[in-house]
Amino acid sequence: MTENAVPVYILSGFLGSGKTTLLYRLLDYWKNEGMRPAVVMNELGDVNFDGMLVGESVPMAELLSGCICCSASVDLSTELTTLMKRESPGVIVIEATGAANPLDIIDNVTETSLYSKVELKGLITVVDAAHLLELHREQKGATYRLMQEQIRSASVLILNKTDRVTAEEAEEVNGVLRKWNAYAKIIPAVRCEVNLHNLLDNADSISLAETSGGAPKDLSSGTGTDGEGLPENEEIAAEGTGRASHDHVMAYTHFFANPINSVEFEAFLKELPSDVYRAKGVLTFNDTSGRFLFQYAYRESDFIKITPQGEVRDVAVFIGEHFSSGELRKKLLRLEGRGYERPAAVKRSL
Repeated sequence: MTENAVPVYILSGFLGSGKTTLLYRLLDYWKNEGMRPAVVMNELGDVNFDGMLVGESVPMAELLSGCICCSASVDLSTELTTLMKRESPGVIVIEATGAANPLDIIDNVTETSLYSKVELKGLITVVDAAHLLELHREQKGATYRLMQEQIRSASVLILNKTDRVTAEEAEEVNGVLRKWNAYAKIIPAVRCEVNLHNLLDNADSISLAETSGGAPKDLSSGTGTDGEGLPENEEIAAEGTGRASHDHVMAYTHFFANPINSVEFEAFLKELPSDVYRAKGVLTFNDTSGRFLFQYAYRESDFIKITPQGEVRDVAVFIGEHFSSGELRKKLLRLEGRGYERPAAVKRSL
């Protein structure tokens, strides 16, 4: 590492893959090693929910309401430089939104290193095994293209949620990862439980230029040494760059005026359209005490009881592809007491 340069790691991976879980594990690891970590967090929505769980002892910069690889890219350089001057961290980790193209973030961080003492050490991509398998079998859509870029650019890959696929399916997914990235170490995991020392060693041991520039698949031309090619009629929106666009990804932020019923909200989540991939928020329920941070990804939801610092409104953000934000808004307003019909008994998971 360059003398006195602060190492920077990028966490990549599609929505709901497990990046935030890995982030918390890394922060604990670095603190136990006596290091002072800092975080740059990016959210497509207007509220940084994941940051609520990081803790006040970890310096953090927030880039909200935009993707770190495009509209917020200039802000990323500014925030990295500010973190360096204000906090003097021992290591910085960037958690990109799941819609981010990692190649653009790599460009941005390396540019920052020209005038600030930071050094990009590795890009860790977290992959949801079952979701990748589903997309690979369909082989279509902008989400598929974006996930290819995230995998192709990684210096190390965590194949997460392996408990949700069979041994044969896990072998199939491993084959897909190796076709798209011939160099990165593949580490299987459940809930991102991995040996963090080995993870960081693997992230450091391979150059990002080698993975992002030398992987066997050429996504810009639609052909590769694996013979698969890309689906016809799939255009790369970032014309001339050879990089998949995430313009198809959208986010809707809803602020609640009233507490809602937890059972009705769970029923609402189960009925979300398939093109809503991710949701998260802070809620107050009228049938249970306390406030909750909820997370939703690919038909599964989780609730964590929290005590937010400062004034935090009840809010939820929904992320996906071309869903109707108007329909979501109508349903959420009904949940607040405007004519929503109470569903049949639903098992409570809180």
